[in-house]
Amino acid sequence: MKKVLLYKPIPEQELKRLQTHFDVIQFDGVNTLNQEAFLTALSETEGLIGASADMSSSVLERAPKLKAASTISVGTDQYDLAYLANRNIPLMHTPGVLNETTADTIFTLIMCTARRAVELSNMVREGRWTKSIGENHFGTDIHGKTLGIIGMGRIGYAIAKRAHLGFDMKIQYSNRSQKPDAEQDLNATYMDMESLLKTSDFVCVMTPLTPETEGLIGKAEFAMMKKSAIFINGSRGKVIDESALIDALENGVIRAAGLDVFDVEPLPASSPLCKMDNAVVFPHIGSATSETRLAMVTCAVDNLINALNGDISENCANLHLLEK
Repeated sequence: MKKVLLYKPIPEQELKRLQTHFDVIQFDGVNTLNQEAFLTALSETEGLIGASADMSSSVLERAPKLKAASTISVGTDQYDLAYLANRNIPLMHTPGVLNETTADTIFTLIMCTARRAVELSNMVREGRWTKSIGENHFGTDIHGKTLGIIGMGRIGYAIAKRAHLGFDMKIQYSNRSQKPDAEQDLNATYMDMESLLKTSDFVCVMTPLTPETEGLIGKAEFAMMKKSAIFINGSRGKVIDESALIDALENGVIRAAGLDVFDVEPLPASSPLCKMDNAVVFPHIGSATSETRLAMVTCAVDNLINALNGDISENCANLHLLEK
């Protein structure tokens, strides 16, 4: 049986499925205490499956027998896709199964930020609600406003669907290519990013992290936004300049921000974002429901079984590089 290295705990039924097909070596995550043992196990591994650990080229060089890798995520930024392609190793991922759940999370950020839900809930819990709130605690409407989405992929479309059909929001988007479905179904408008930043009431970033998108939103981009704009990041922390965002929030350049991802995760308690009433911060929970996390693991296990049997026709993140 092929040796497979599992570096993240998964439900028992999915572990048994892996063990039916492979000789499975298990690690409960990768850390400084087990790093050497993990690297030693890599030397005999033909398959790799897990999430939330650095799998850079310097790590994977220790896996000379590796034939396929499967990440339990849609994001692939912990892997070097080009390096894997150079070794003819497919990287499988889990698009599709988390689209709707992640869109729920992002829309929760939009709603909590616009209506100042966390700030006002804390006011009640801390005994500071002593009379009817005044204008200084008012939120802002969501319905009828303009939502600008940077990165109109599957999740971006799911967010736009909620916004347009549920809240009668005007949708505009910036993307590498136009999306006819979004334009036809949701009356979405395709535009350049600068125009989107200047005219949106809510700016939502949903791009993958790539060398091209790292630092995509910084001081100049925040300055383009309306002072009343609310910024939402559900992509990856490094897509924005976090220090520029903090400055924009502190100095009233934008109204507020809702964030599920950060430059450093977990977000240090010392971060100014943790103390700001106009920042809603979630602990990277985009796909974190029982149903979706199980579906992601099931998909990742299926992906690895298929890939090690020579079938990478579905869910291969670097297929475009392997085909070159």
